[in-house]
Amino acid sequence: MSMDVKSSFGENLKRYRKEKQLSQEKLSEKLDISVKHLSAIERGLTFVSAELLEKLSKSLEIPIFLFFIKDTEIFYNDSMLNTMDRIIEKHLIKAIEDIKLDIRQHKEWVESVGISFQQMHGLDTGGCGSLKERCGTFKE
Repeated sequence: MSMDVKSSFGENLKRYRKEKQLSQEKLSEKLDISVKHLSAIERGLTFVSAELLEKLSKSLEIPIFLFFIKDTEIFYNDSMLNTMDRIIEKHLIKAIEDIKLDIRQHKEWVESVGISFQQMHGLDTGGCGSLKERCGTFKE
């Protein structure tokens, strides 16, 4: 295992431990390991067993894969953010077009039965009562 992986893992472990406001003493107690062992892992001098990796994930309440990914790769990658922006914009544009189409179809149907769109939505009651009361005035 390269020093890079161990160092990255250790840095991530330390960051997540601090985010949970746990001292090395508290976390090592939860994991049933010595503070010295935890310190060596955080400094990238040694690596964890699969069993300890699972315990870390549960104790810190984070998915295992996050220990292996640099923070900047997840949260600050401009390419990833740009891709997410494009996906969101694509879905928003489609949603807006669908809503406009629904409104146009609704307006055409309402006007085809002899009531204006404004009356249907209570914008122009023309002295009439509720929509239910106006239903008798629909043209068929």
